Amino acid sequence: LARVPRKGWRSLASSSSLNKTEGDVSSEEIPPWIVPLPSHVKIVEVGPRDGLQNEKQLIPAHAKIQLINKLSNTGLEVVESTSFVSPRWVPQMADAAEVLDGIERKKGVSYPVLCPNMKGLELAIKHNAEEIAVFSAASESFTKRNINSTIAQSLKMFEPVVAENIKVRGYVSCVLGCPYEGTIKPSAVADVSKALYDMGCYEISLGDTIGVGNPGSAVAMIRAVKEKIPVEHLAAHFHDTYGQALVNLLAALQEGVATIDSAVGGLGGCPYAKGATGNVATEDVLYMLAGLGVKTGVNLRHVMEAGAFVGRVLGKPTHSRVANSIWRRSAGVRVSFHYKEVLATALADGNVTGAEKALIEQYRLRHNIGGEEHQAALRSLGW
Repeated sequence: LARVPRKGWRSLASSSSLNKTEGDVSSEEIPPWIVPLPSHVKIVEVGPRDGLQNEKQLIPAHAKIQLINKLSNTGLEVVESTSFVSPRWVPQMADAAEVLDGIERKKGVSYPVLCPNMKGLELAIKHNAEEIAVFSAASESFTKRNINSTIAQSLKMFEPVVAENIKVRGYVSCVLGCPYEGTIKPSAVADVSKALYDMGCYEISLGDTIGVGNPGSAVAMIRAVKEKIPVEHLAAHFHDTYGQALVNLLAALQEGVATIDSAVGGLGGCPYAKGATGNVATEDVLYMLAGLGVKTGVNLRHVMEAGAFVGRVLGKPTHSRVANSIWRRSAGVRVSFHYKEVLATALADGNVTGAEKALIEQYRLRHNIGGEEHQAALRSLGW
């Protein structure tokens, strides 16, 4: 330890990845065995809208407001808040106006809302929405059952909405499979995505609505869309029905996609896709990205706390494997002594590498080791 420069260790000790925001490691420190990935990924939290819309029990507006406020304080840049749709079709979103009026809007955080038509847009603007989203699908059958129109009709319906002076995001559902049509051609996804992009949507979210995709189909689909839309305008929105969401996201990252939609606690499903499970859990995405050295600016522990809150409201356990594992460990035996050994090993050769920083970060996340415990371990080693 005496050979280790104090300056180098202090740099590690004070880094944002270990003391402020979970999962941030500089882009220069990405392990060499990883295919080049985006240095920063924007997380679009869709739990309050896409996550809760499928819950059968009606969640009170005050609980939704609390959830959004908690998520606003995690470092997330985007928290999709609600949906101005017919309460006859989606009863869970009947309190959209109350929710949007009641949240505490934090500077630097966007709170988009879903609007399928001009009536929804007018209500959203009335309640001070600054960003909206519209949605279509790559499947004619799904579009018919979801919004009672053809794909062409849905796109026509969105034209006056997108033409308004407001920021608009576009969703494309069933990009890797449809509950009614089965396999979806990548070219069909590319055509609908291009139509929304040409219409004026600044970003296109590609949704595996029923979670049947795999890395091979995900890459084929993204490459088809990239031929028509710049990759920086694409987002990946993958459900985890077959347990493939994280590997599909890794494939998307390797294709250059740098925006990921996810839901705290793995909330979600789809009211028009029987059997579809929730979105990929935000906690699991953050943990994966931390291990890859990709910055997000999002604090994993704070997201876990928001997930625990909504779990109590719903009376259900979290679907996040990462959150479940960390909560179990933090409730059991502390790992302070072992953590000191991990730090000492990283210091032993006098050079703390990027890979060692990433390993330490992963260890901290797995064992729920906070800043105070980290500093205590440093002091016990004489630093």
